[in-house]
Amino acid sequence: MTKSTKPLQQIINNLVKKNPLTTLEWQQLIADALIPPQRAKVFGITPENVEEMIKVRSRLCQAVYTNILTLPSFSHQISVSDPANILLSLWNLWLPLAIELAGSRQKLARPLIQGILGGQGTGKTTLSIVLRVILAKLGYRTISISIDDIYKTYQERQLLQKQDPQLIWRGPPGTHDVELGLQVLDQLLSPHQYKSIQVPRFDKSAYGGAGDRTEPEIIESADIVLFEGWFVGVQPIDSLIFDTLTLPPIETDSDRKFAQDTNERLKDYLPLWERLDRLMVLYPTDYRLSLQWRLEAEQETIATGKSGMTESQVHDFVNYFWKSLHPELFITPLTRNSNLADLVIEINPDHTPSQVYKPGDI
Repeated sequence: MTKSTKPLQQIINNLVKKNPLTTLEWQQLIADALIPPQRAKVFGITPENVEEMIKVRSRLCQAVYTNILTLPSFSHQISVSDPANILLSLWNLWLPLAIELAGSRQKLARPLIQGILGGQGTGKTTLSIVLRVILAKLGYRTISISIDDIYKTYQERQLLQKQDPQLIWRGPPGTHDVELGLQVLDQLLSPHQYKSIQVPRFDKSAYGGAGDRTEPEIIESADIVLFEGWFVGVQPIDSLIFDTLTLPPIETDSDRKFAQDTNERLKDYLPLWERLDRLMVLYPTDYRLSLQWRLEAEQETIATGKSGMTESQVHDFVNYFWKSLHPELFITPLTRNSNLADLVIEINPDHTPSQVYKPGDI
């Protein structure tokens, strides 16, 4: 292999080891940053600024790589935790995304709220943790909040289930305290008005896995808020669609009624979405991967000696969420409309990031 076509991974590996790069290697980093053009566009990289952007990214990469590599948040799956994949994800996605986020924050006279939409297996929690590490190095106080953190209390959800037996699991629209979410986001947006801010947290292990609120996290302020969840930013659609809809697993009149009711409840979340400055979508190359990923996760849990769901239970669980907000109806449209989202990150079957683009650019 010639020097001019040295693998990117090898060049970045030399970079983090602080080995001097040749002129050809620097030129290769600069050329690589401009392709594909959709990714360069997302991160604001142009032929005019690319050299300076690569210098900034290089310095930051050297500063955070060791911390990122040792994060306990990475899955034990080889595809995700392999150092080569971590290094490439850091260089191609996490670093430029953090730099771009910091630039957006600088333009505001208040904290930035970044929405992150992603289902299980898409890596939204890991992404949030990594971004916090990088942004801290850039001097920004960053906090992550999951939509799970604003669930209604255990007692409230028990009453809710009696009122609507369709809500057999927590998660879909209707199981959250939207007012609590609005309260905490508004406080985070105006930290100077409060001596401290109580950020709600949720303990999924409480009540035998049913979950309940736990002690809030007390903070003074945050420069950047990462608000993540499996339907963050999702918009309600025309309810007439459900009258004759047949989209597996939405097949019966009862399924259609549940989907229609969930769509209606989604309207209550719109004030929350209005607080978002930006929205990124972690988008599996095939939405059905979430079933495969959940099955793998449960099998891994059982292998450690802990209790987990059977294959049949996993199918029921995943189908329940697809019935409530089917990805093809509610998430795919976000990837095509720049008025609804700002960034799409496609996720491969092995959980690693793939294409990065603005909605509608692919």
